[in-house]
Amino acid sequence: MCLLRSGAVVLLLVSGVGRAEEPPEPSEFEALEEDITLESGDEELLEPDIEDEEDEGEVEDASPPSSSNTQSRWANRLSLEASTWALLPRRGTGPDERFLLVEPRLEVHHPGLLSLNLVAPVRLRIRGDSAREGLVRKEDWDELSDWGQVVCALTVGGDAPNFIWVGTLDSYTMLSGHLVRRYNNHGNPDYHPAGVVLSGLLKPLYVEAFASDVLGARLMGAEVSLDVEHLFVGSHPHPLRYRVALSAVHDWGRAGGTAEPMTLAHLDGTAVLVSHREGRGGFEFQAHAGWGGRPGTGGAWGVVAGLGAEYMSSRTDLRARLEGRLQRGGFRQGAVGPDYELARFQVAGPNAVPQSEDSFPEGASVHGELIVNWDAERLGVLGQRHLRLTIGTEVFSWGRVDVDGHVETQLFHRNLKVRAGGLAVGVGQRGARYVTSGEVRWRFLGGKLYAVGQGGTRLFPTAEGTLRPGAFASLGLGVDNAR
Repeated sequence: MCLLRSGAVVLLLVSGVGRAEEPPEPSEFEALEEDITLESGDEELLEPDIEDEEDEGEVEDASPPSSSNTQSRWANRLSLEASTWALLPRRGTGPDERFLLVEPRLEVHHPGLLSLNLVAPVRLRIRGDSAREGLVRKEDWDELSDWGQVVCALTVGGDAPNFIWVGTLDSYTMLSGHLVRRYNNHGNPDYHPAGVVLSGLLKPLYVEAFASDVLGARLMGAEVSLDVEHLFVGSHPHPLRYRVALSAVHDWGRAGGTAEPMTLAHLDGTAVLVSHREGRGGFEFQAHAGWGGRPGTGGAWGVVAGLGAEYMSSRTDLRARLEGRLQRGGFRQGAVGPDYELARFQVAGPNAVPQSEDSFPEGASVHGELIVNWDAERLGVLGQRHLRLTIGTEVFSWGRVDVDGHVETQLFHRNLKVRAGGLAVGVGQRGARYVTSGEVRWRFLGGKLYAVGQGGTRLFPTAEGTLRPGAFASLGLGVDNAR
C-alpha cells in the first residue's frame, strides 16, 4: 500500500483558506486548496501535503527522515519489512495460500523540488502448489501495469497550483468531485498501477488532469476551472471565489482486465458565500451546482446542488459537504468512486453486470462527506496527525445506501498507529458488498524496529467477470533509519 494523499476528499477547492504546512513562494494563488486526496497506504512520511489532505498514504512513522546532507536539505529513508501474508478463501471458494512478504523501500526528498518513494513488494509462496503457481505470486506481476507499483510516490514541483504526482491514487477526488470522488486505483487487489496527477495555473484558468495507469490505456480525465471574477476585474487577492468548471472522464478498459469503454462529462459552478481568514487559518462556506451526463447516450443525465464548508487552524483541518442529486437514464454523480475498480466488472446490487452496462435506477439521493484532520501539536505532513477521519455516505430514494471511510490515530508519542477502514456498497439491496481492512503499527526499541499487523477482506475479479470473495492476514517486523 502506498501513498498519495490521505483521507479526505471534499472538493472544496479553497480560495480563501491557507494550509497549515509551510507555504510555497508567495503569490495570489498561494491559498489555493486543491483537494486531490490521494490517500495512501504506507508512507506519507516524505510526502508533501498537496490536499490537506489525501490519498486513497500512511507512514510507519511521523518522525522526520534521516538526512545525509542537511545543508542541501536532501533527506532519505531506507526500510525493510518482512511479514507472513495469508490469503484465505471465504464461502468455500478460492485457494488457501501463504506467503512471505518482503518490502524493501527507498525514499528521497527535497522540499519543493522532488519527493521519491520506491518500493518492491514481493510475495514468496510458502504454502500452495509452488511448482504449478510459481515461487512468486504471479497475480502481483502478470501485466505491464503491475510494474507501476514500484513507484509508490513521486512528486515533482512541490505544492499546488503547479505540480506533478505519480503513484498510488487512494481516495482521489478530481476538483469539483462530481465525476471522480474518493477513487482508489488499487481497489482490484490483483491490479497495481501507478497513476499520475498534473495541475497547472494559467490565469484565469486552473487545470487538473489525471490517469489511473501510466503504463496502460485505462481511466483518464481532466477538469478546467475558470475564475469568473478574474474576467471582470483582473488579478485580485482572493482567486476562484466564483468559478465555472468543465470536466470529462473516459475509461478505455484495456488494462487491469478488459471492460467496455465509458465516457462521462460534467459542468459545475461554485460560489464562495462566506470567507473569513486569519493568518494561515480561517473558515469558508460555499454553494455549488452542476449538470452532467454520458455523451452519446441519450437521456443519461443528472443534476446536483449543495453546500460545503471548511475550517482550518494550526491544529485542525475540518471539511464537510452536503448535496442533493438527481439521476436519470443510468447516469450518476461520483460514478468513478471507491468501488469503481470492482464495479467495472460487476456492480453491487441485483444486476450482476459491469458498470458500463448497468441501468442505474432513476431517482434522487443525498450525499454527505466529512473529513477531519487533527494534531495536538501542529498539522504537518499527512503522516503526522493524531487523528484522521474521513467518511462519505450516499442515501438513494429507492432504498440503497453506499458508505465508505476510514479512521486513523497515533498514540503513545506516535509509537502506536491504528487504522481501520471499510466500504459498503448497495446496502439495503440483494447483492450488496462489503470490504474491510485494519492495521496496527507499533515502534519499539527506540523506534528503529516496528511490528505490523494487517487484516481484512477482499474481492478478486475472475476471468468470468465475477468477483470471488477472500480474506487476508499479515504479521511481521520492519526496520528503518527514520529515528
